[in-house]
This record gives sequence, structure tokens and C-alpha cells, in this order.
Amino acid sequence: MRAFVLSATDTPPEVVETPMPEPKAGEIRLKIRACGLNFADLLMARGEYQERPALPFTMGMEVAGVIDALGEGVMGFAPGQRVAAFAGRGGLAEYGCFPAHSCLPIPDAMPFEHAAGFMVAYGTSHVALAHRARLTEGETLLVLGAAGGVGLTAVEIGAQLGARVVAVARGAEKLAVAKAAGALVLIDSESADLKAEFKALGGVDVVYDAVGEPAASAALRALRPEGRFVVIGFAGGEIPKFPANILLVKNIDVIGLYWGGYAVFKPQVITESLGQLMAMYAKGQLHPHVSHALPLEETAQGMELMRSRKSTGKVVITMPE
Repeated sequence: MRAFVLSATDTPPEVVETPMPEPKAGEIRLKIRACGLNFADLLMARGEYQERPALPFTMGMEVAGVIDALGEGVMGFAPGQRVAAFAGRGGLAEYGCFPAHSCLPIPDAMPFEHAAGFMVAYGTSHVALAHRARLTEGETLLVLGAAGGVGLTAVEIGAQLGARVVAVARGAEKLAVAKAAGALVLIDSESADLKAEFKALGGVDVVYDAVGEPAASAALRALRPEGRFVVIGFAGGEIPKFPANILLVKNIDVIGLYWGGYAVFKPQVITESLGQLMAMYAKGQLHPHVSHALPLEETAQGMELMRSRKSTGKVVITMPE
């Protein structure tokens, strides 16, 4: 079978022929139909992600496909069933084996391209906003990087939770995508004076930051007393340094959110969140945005689209039936 494999962090990953994997006890084997790309994949390819699998390994953090085989002891799943899985790696291949506990049945009406990009992006934003930031109806949510893979889901979920959503993104095209997802206020990060624009908002209650500096510092100062600043990632490349005096004087919370970490220390948070998200999708309340769907041999191009910020929403790699 073909797989997108990273052999060394000083050479780019590539599509190679590898043996068909066999499911171990507690695992299922998927005939993979789609794999969502994430910014973490870019970091992992450079050896800069917080999790560093032993080399060589097949990349791809989240997948969707059809169960092909069951390992010993697996209950509750059956061959032919459509599922999504989050396992951190192994998704950019024609077949993959994943722990059964990391798999989630998907509705028949959910396309594989939606399912493959659903768990990480929507899961991150839902846990960040509903569980960590405690966003409530009527509050103002400021989303940095609002047209990106996770940022766009934060716009959509924030709007569903009844917040006034302010979207910050680069250029009119990306802002139009954020507006379609539910943003009420649009700010162009490329041309605007962010400090002045944020001040003109009259205060915000929650900041969702997947970008980092320089926007992070301006957003922090826009928070109202008892505001919450949620740290998602640093796609802009510069990690913020929060001035403790501002946190103290305004009683501000800075909250970290690493969605994958919950799978280790509190998995019920992810399970409950994904259940709620699947119900929202089934009701037509969520509309995943896939800007590019590419074949496996164009995975490197898909990663470059993310790196150069030429994509919106998700980039998904698809496999043949």
C-alpha cells in the first residue's frame, strides 16, 4: 500500500510503498478514505511538535474510512462500518490500524471529507470555548486566524453558542469565509491597525488565539475585566509573552488548550464534546469548510497550502475507493 512517510526531520516526507498493517489486539484496520491535514503536521515534519513519534512513521493525525478488519477483543464495531479516528499518526495511507477507543462512528450523511477534518478542528474549538472559556450567550468572542482550520470552527461554534463573533483574518476572501460561518464583525489583519480596531470594539469577553504575535498582545488589551484568553497555537510563529500586571489589574484568565492532551488525562471531556458536535452536525448547525481536497500524491502540496496560508478551513487528502 502507499503511505506518506517521514523518515528524518531534515528531509521532507514522501509517498512510499509500505506493507499492509495488521490490527493488534484492541485495534481496528481502516480502509482510509480521507485524512485531514493540521498545522501540527507541519510541526511534526520538522520535529517541533510536542509529540515526537519514533522515525520512520506514517503521518496524518485524523482520518475517516471504512472498517476493514478487527483486532482481537474489539467490541462495538463491525467490518463495513464508517468511522472517524484520531490517533496522532498513521492517517496518510491507504490503510491504517488505530485503537478502537480512538474511533467514532459517523453518520451515513456525513461525507468522508467532512469526517476526516472534523474531530480535531471542531473538537478543539468546542472544548476551548464551551469547556475551558465558558463562553455564554451574548458575550463577545474575538477569533484570531478566523479562516484557518481551527479558527473557522471557533467562529461557527461561537455563533452557535450565541456569542457576538469578531473574526480577524488576512484579506477580503478569507473574511468572507468567516462571515459565512457566522462572524458579525470582520477585521483584516493585513491592513488594519489591530490595536485601534480592537479598542473600537468596546471590549471583548473571550479571545481565541491560534496565531500568536503580534495580534495576541493587541487582543489581550481588548479584554474586559474577567475576560478569558485561550491559547490554541502559534501559527504566526511567535509565542506571546503575557504581561502579568495586565492579568492582575483586569482579573484576566490565560487558558491553555491542548485538545489531544485530554485523551490521556480526561478522555470523557473529548467523548462528551464530540457527541454534542455530532448532534449539532446532524441538525445542520455545523457546516465543515474544505477549501482543498487532494489525492495522496499531492500531500506535500497540501501541507504547503497550509504553511503559506493559502487555504481556508481544512485541507483534506483523499484516497480512492
